Amino acid sequence: MDNAATTPLSNKALTAMQPFLTSAYGNPSALYSLGRQARKAVEQARDSIADCLGASPEEIYFTSCGTESDNWAIKGMAREQAKKGRKHIISSAFEHPAVLHTCKALEHYGFSATYLPVHSDGMVRPDELEAAITPETALVSILYANNELGTIQPIEECASVCRKHGIPFHTDAVQAVGHLPIQVHQQKIDMLSFSAHKFGGPKGTGALYIRRGLYPEIFMDGGAQEQAHRGGTENVAGIVGMAAALKERSVFLLKNIARVKALRNRLENGLLNSIPGCFRSGGNNRLPGHLNLRFDGIDGEALLLLLDQAGIYASSGSACAAGSTDPSHVLLAIGLSNEQARSSIRFSLDIQNTEEEIERLLQIIPDAVKRLRRFQPFSESIAQN
Repeated sequence: MDNAATTPLSNKALTAMQPFLTSAYGNPSALYSLGRQARKAVEQARDSIADCLGASPEEIYFTSCGTESDNWAIKGMAREQAKKGRKHIISSAFEHPAVLHTCKALEHYGFSATYLPVHSDGMVRPDELEAAITPETALVSILYANNELGTIQPIEECASVCRKHGIPFHTDAVQAVGHLPIQVHQQKIDMLSFSAHKFGGPKGTGALYIRRGLYPEIFMDGGAQEQAHRGGTENVAGIVGMAAALKERSVFLLKNIARVKALRNRLENGLLNSIPGCFRSGGNNRLPGHLNLRFDGIDGEALLLLLDQAGIYASSGSACAAGSTDPSHVLLAIGLSNEQARSSIRFSLDIQNTEEEIERLLQIIPDAVKRLRRFQPFSESIAQN
């Protein structure tokens, strides 16, 4: 139930990858037949991914992960724009750490940043974005769908505002690709980051879409790989697996969305109706599998430990922020208190989840909450208020 953190490798992805992990091990930059075989596989994967996203193949650049893609898009474009005297970045207050920390890092190098407020429904407002633009604005980066709440942002409207003002628009779509229909050209998106392991592909493989005509600074120096934009030998097996997983998701996308959403709604309604002091955070326009609930008066980490003992895996926030003792910056950004944020749990369903699993959750979670509240008598009164 923590598929926003990662997903299992799909059988199609595994099957597609296996030859390139054993016999077809050539370096795609080599001129002999084994290398040409690897190069052909990489370019076929690029074509397939571009087709799934409504892009041109030459606009797809392979990376090691979503975090690298975010860093390249933001730092590369910011540095390129700085040559024109533009050193102002706009993002939002509830971005993934890969974006938020990248923007903060640029502030140490003379850039200024505006972080748009996020409203209680977990949404940014395009009119507030437009009001924040200045003649020095170099780049706008807005999360496509939030990793904790699942809220889907008005990406096309934000992209249109940026296109109107001639400002490059980037979106971290790590949670969205493979789960929502995305057509980058139609949506006026200039740069888009994604990661294979969020939709049934392998870990350690990501990509960055860069619209033709945009030239962010080269992020990784080295060889002439990826159109001389990103040095380093390509991860052939990972790239092939990513393409296979995304193609599989794209073929069954609408069917998957309907099925996963039905499972999530069953879980949501069952828990809200059976547990006093249980509330959902964020608006209705969200990813099909995301559900962020707060259980007032209990410690979310304690609940996670009880669920783990029962073989149920959920999260209190972003997996990339694991180890931090601070409450979720996302939940604080939408107006929750520290205590409310610490009592919140994220469930994220995906295509492999079943009705039987949901029914089991509806038995175990209410009992776990009751058990915790017995050890924290004050929490019962909080839950009733």
